[in-house]
Amino acid sequence: MPHQPTERLPSPFTVGLLSRCPRCGEGHLFSGYLQVAHSCDACGQSFEFAQSTEGPAVFIILIVGFIIVGAAAVVESLFHPAPFVHLILWLPATVVLSMSLLRPFKATLIALQFQNRAEEGRLDE
Repeated sequence: MPHQPTERLPSPFTVGLLSRCPRCGEGHLFSGYLQVAHSCDACGQSFEFAQSTEGPAVFIILIVGFIIVGAAAVVESLFHPAPFVHLILWLPATVVLSMSLLRPFKATLIALQFQNRAEEGRLDE
């Protein structure tokens, strides 16, 4: 069990946006860009519970896809640029937007996983 049920925890959305420890809200969650640290440098909470899943990537694909396709459709309908202009505009925008959202989304999902005590599904024997 990662935390006590009566323990007051910070908002998972705040700690996710700041990439902080889901227990204390102070320590760093990542040791690299997307590499989860072994434990919190402030409270010592182990991050072994943090599962590496595709959840953040799925959300990013859907959100960034909606934004980029919508923006490309608006630009096309208003200005009718050449196809290479769309490539120049939307490829870098897709990469930058995806990379800037991936870390906070991953941190938020880890914080939600911690606060809800989510674990791997097991069958009762």
